[in-house]
Amino acid sequence: MKPRLSILLWLPVLFIGMLSGCEQQAAERPNIIFILADDFGYMDIQAYAEHTLGTEKSKMYYETPHLDRLVSEGVAFSRAYATQLCSPTRASIMTGKYAGRLGFTTALPPRQTYYNQGIEPPEGQYIPIEQAWINGSSNAAVPAGTEVDGGRDEISMAEALPGYHSAFIGKWHLGGVGTPGYQPEDQGFHPIAWFDAGGSIYFNWRQHWNQGAMPNYPGQHNTLIGSAVGNAGEETGEEYLTDDLTVQALRYIDERAGIEDQPFFLYFCHFAVHGPWQAKTEDSTYFAGKPTIGWNGHDNASYAGMTLALDNSIGLILDKLEETGLEENTLVIFMSDNGGLDSKITRGGVATDNSPLRGGKACLSEGGIRVPLILRWKGHIDGGKWCDVPVGCTDLFATVVDAAGYDLQPYYDEIKIDGRSILPLTDDLTNSKGAFDHDTRYWHYPFNVSMISPFDGQYLTPRSAIMEGKYKLIFDWHGRLKLFDLENDLEENHNLAAEMPELTPELFGKLANWLEENIDEQYWPVLNPDYDASKEIREDAPFVDLYKAYKEGENIVELAH
Repeated sequence: MKPRLSILLWLPVLFIGMLSGCEQQAAERPNIIFILADDFGYMDIQAYAEHTLGTEKSKMYYETPHLDRLVSEGVAFSRAYATQLCSPTRASIMTGKYAGRLGFTTALPPRQTYYNQGIEPPEGQYIPIEQAWINGSSNAAVPAGTEVDGGRDEISMAEALPGYHSAFIGKWHLGGVGTPGYQPEDQGFHPIAWFDAGGSIYFNWRQHWNQGAMPNYPGQHNTLIGSAVGNAGEETGEEYLTDDLTVQALRYIDERAGIEDQPFFLYFCHFAVHGPWQAKTEDSTYFAGKPTIGWNGHDNASYAGMTLALDNSIGLILDKLEETGLEENTLVIFMSDNGGLDSKITRGGVATDNSPLRGGKACLSEGGIRVPLILRWKGHIDGGKWCDVPVGCTDLFATVVDAAGYDLQPYYDEIKIDGRSILPLTDDLTNSKGAFDHDTRYWHYPFNVSMISPFDGQYLTPRSAIMEGKYKLIFDWHGRLKLFDLENDLEENHNLAAEMPELTPELFGKLANWLEENIDEQYWPVLNPDYDASKEIREDAPFVDLYKAYKEGENIVELAH
């Protein structure tokens, strides 16, 4: 493992106090298991669907009894937020900072692209219309102190837990697809079975994970070619990826159960339910014939089967904690990395449906960023409760460090993390004491995307957003503003931007200031000098540069569409 120079510089501030007396405190610190699902929608958990719509679970299509058990034994958050895509969320979880501050503005694609292979993109994979903005760029890996990082070295969640044995299983997607120096072991984890990519096949995956390096294509930068993109780990005898990774996790828990003088942190990132949609035959057959198929737009039998496999994994882990006697000293966290891939906004894909939430993955509407989040810690957190206070992926770093009993103040004061611990909310569900002080949130996505906008049915354009309390303002860089009262308009049907002419520019100003202070110029969209307004297909919404108008003191509420 490479030296962590910048972290050594922080030792006097952060770790010396933490490490003193660490041995005698080790037995008192909880084990932590953080399970992150992929593309798993808010309405994909029966308990969440029941809480949102009041529908009986027997009428639903998906089946999630073990996740429902997790809800009944913990605190479920009804307004938990991720970013719109997986890599940015994972970067925020890992560091406690907004993804945009790290340059993570989108999900890292595979290195083999249509362009560098000389292949004509298939229909729907490019945007054949006028675009007023040219896409911004995105970082590909969390800075880890290598030569090319220019001295930047983010403290990872694992590195923030001195004295813990930290292990990683599953989807990494934070290391430039196998770039040396940026993999789990370089961020403080013991890698058990992992793959540094956005998705994986679910059958016969081992050869892909163990291939050593991604193939090179003409036009690629050789400096990005990694020595390894993953390691499938020990053989388990399982033929299905979700089951295999679960066995790897169960083996690790068994191993650590016999070690009393060192707590463990397991970061378990499932690939489920990210595409390709491949379920076990018996599961997809069962759901294909289930009478409730079609409830809430849920009708993909393979997706339902993948959801069941994910849920079974949760059940096996909870059972293992009970079997080993670890459940009362283990904090379990479950979250999804972004909203579900909603069938209504994809071009040809059939996945899930996030209704009544609008939109899905890649959108800044609620269906794209509102996700399930559950904390369960038997003997410490009373179960069966719901918290409606907005929280998010940036808060999980502080939450884990807080649960482990380490001092958070240096992270707030010196490291300048954005998140705050949500542990106080598990006892104070309404935040009446004000211990949780993270009320304003930001998103930034500087890309034109081939997904369908849930608001106008056209291709998605670059957009940013701010949420403060119950209000969320979405700034569509094409020239549109949408303001919603999320406490009274879950479906985001009533745009209040023009009706609240004082609040709209106030929130826009805060968003603009945040972008200027936190997002490097390379991660902003750039005006397209070749844009031809006469070819604009959005006839009811001609392009308006609202950011420029705001900076020049114009009335953006009147100019916006």
